[in-house]
Amino acid sequence: MVIAGVALAVFAYFKYSDTDVKGEVTGYEVIDSQTVAVQFTVTRSDPSRPAACVVRGRSLDGSETGRREILIPPGKESQIGFKTTVRTSQPPVIGEVFGCTTTIPAYLKADKE
Repeated sequence: MVIAGVALAVFAYFKYSDTDVKGEVTGYEVIDSQTVAVQFTVTRSDPSRPAACVVRGRSLDGSETGRREILIPPGKESQIGFKTTVRTSQPPVIGEVFGCTTTIPAYLKADKE
């Protein structure tokens, strides 16, 4: 039973994780009772490919109270910094990067590629 659980966890990790891109928070600032500014770094194995990151705000009880998806355009640097604001439905206490991917949703793609 334990081996099956470990095998399932390893399978899920490789199936659902995107090792080509990673986002890391470098700082956040609570602006007001409905806004948090999040500063983060995106690291890509192939900077010529665009990426998308989900940045979110969380309230005191730990629940997600705001979310924003950010398109990271192609570039030359494998690591790049960004700063964005997230509107929240409750007072935020933290801002964080939920995750990043190289699979870009159609609604985030630029009009001309």
